[in-house]
Amino acid sequence: MGPDEATTWGRVDETGTVYVRYEDTEKAVGEYPDATPDEALAYFARKYADLEGQVKIAEQRVQRGASANDVARTVEHLQALVAEARVVGDLKSLETRVAALTEQLGSLTKEQAEQAQQALADALAHRTALVEEAEALAAVDPARAQWKQITAQLDDVFARWQQHQHDGPRIPKNEANELWKRFRAARSTVDQHRRAFYSELDAQHRDARNRKQELVQQAEALAPRGSDAIPAYRELLDDWKGAGRAGKRHDDALWARFKAAGDVLFEQRHAEAAAENVEYSANLEAKQALLTEAEPLLKVTDRAAARKTLTGIQRRWDEIGKVPRGDVRRIEDRLRAVEDHVRSLEDEHWKASDPERKARQTGLASQLEDAIGKLEAELTDAQASGDARKIKDAQEALDARKIWLDALGG
Repeated sequence: MGPDEATTWGRVDETGTVYVRYEDTEKAVGEYPDATPDEALAYFARKYADLEGQVKIAEQRVQRGASANDVARTVEHLQALVAEARVVGDLKSLETRVAALTEQLGSLTKEQAEQAQQALADALAHRTALVEEAEALAAVDPARAQWKQITAQLDDVFARWQQHQHDGPRIPKNEANELWKRFRAARSTVDQHRRAFYSELDAQHRDARNRKQELVQQAEALAPRGSDAIPAYRELLDDWKGAGRAGKRHDDALWARFKAAGDVLFEQRHAEAAAENVEYSANLEAKQALLTEAEPLLKVTDRAAARKTLTGIQRRWDEIGKVPRGDVRRIEDRLRAVEDHVRSLEDEHWKASDPERKARQTGLASQLEDAIGKLEAELTDAQASGDARKIKDAQEALDARKIWLDALGG
């Protein structure tokens, strides 16, 4: 406030007393000894400026939505300061502004109360949602639960609970306690189910570990029998697959021993096969030479000659003996193709020369010939009478018997 404005709102009399104008009156606010009138007015004007600054700060706090309780205390203090103010300035304006703050404070209190109520409702809804998340995890079927995932999810829910408890609005004690009881019960259920699951899993692992240890011992005991024990080892392998899991650490160690026991047997078989390959390689060459002799029979149609040649080849084949294991199927299949061809020649000969079959064919042919003769007579009569239906039936029956007779002759 400048000197001119100070003069507008106050004056100094000849005794040095300072007055402030208030509406249509004035009142003394104090003295400022050993000073000029301007200095005295300036002093009390500065005090007004300080007081007006406090009012302005309060107005800004209300506009920013400060706590209504804090603002109420400030306004009450300002009311007392303005009422007892010993300043030079527009006191009526300050009173009006402080009164306006009091009115605004009522609206601010109501608004903040509504906000606080909504915040509390939101907080209760958020806390309830966290409880329901925990209860949903507790309701998962323990037999199908993925416990690592569920534990991580529950830890996350609890961390969010703690964060909201720290940052969110204070929830009434009864509601807070009730929600916590539900949350704690859900966590307890999850912990119980998890402990029961892992306890059962430990028991299953223990049983599987004991069973697999037995299978390892049985597999290792097969070593003296060499490759002859491979079928027995395969049976043990089937039992191993059905024994269940013993836990990764134990499973890996036990499997290494079980597999090593099998490797001993298969290595012996490989060694035996290698020795057989050397021993039987000459036999293989001999049988391949016989196949070169036998396979031309595939084009032979003379049954007796083919059987005679094949019988000789089969006798020599058996005399040669074993071939390497990896070649058995290949050469046996080639010889079997020749044997099947010769057998088919014999089957065809038997069908053609079977006396009973010939007798049946002769009897049936005679019956068909008699039937054809009768049907031809019926067809002639039908044609003579002009009965179209009888002609049709007789012709169809006659044609069918002729087809059967031709097939029988073939």
